[in-house]
Formats: sequence, C-alpha cells, structure tokens
Amino acid sequence: MKVELKMKLKDLLSEKKMTQKGLAEITKIRESTISDIIRGNRTVLNFNHISRIASALEIEDIRELMEFIVIEK
Repeated sequence: MKVELKMKLKDLLSEKKMTQKGLAEITKIRESTISDIIRGNRTVLNFNHISRIASALEIEDIRELMEFIVIEK
C-alpha cells in the first residue's frame, strides 16, 4: 500500500482569514518554510512546527491539518 500525506494548511489559512505571513509572525516559523509546507515541498515535517501551527490555528484534531491519502492498495 502506498500512502501520501496531504497538508490542509492552505485551506485552513483561508478559513481563518490568515496569511502565510501572519502565520509566520505568530508561530515564529519562516514564511518560506510555511510556503514549502503548503506547496508540499517539505520532505520532513518538524513536530515543533506542526505543534506551533496547530496552536496558532486553534486546531484540536490533527486531521484538520493533514490527512493520509491511499494511492494504491
């Protein structure tokens, strides 16, 4: 089985009416890093970053931020 991780950060920012720059300021994560996460260019996700993003966006369930997509079984 092959699984892909999909980040929902772009949609969450839109829902919260927040910009990448605004999220960067709140979380103290570089704006370029946030942009990379949104575009799917990050091959490694930092747990600290995920925690700070979740806190800033008031996320209580990790599934609001990311989901697994089964590509093939």
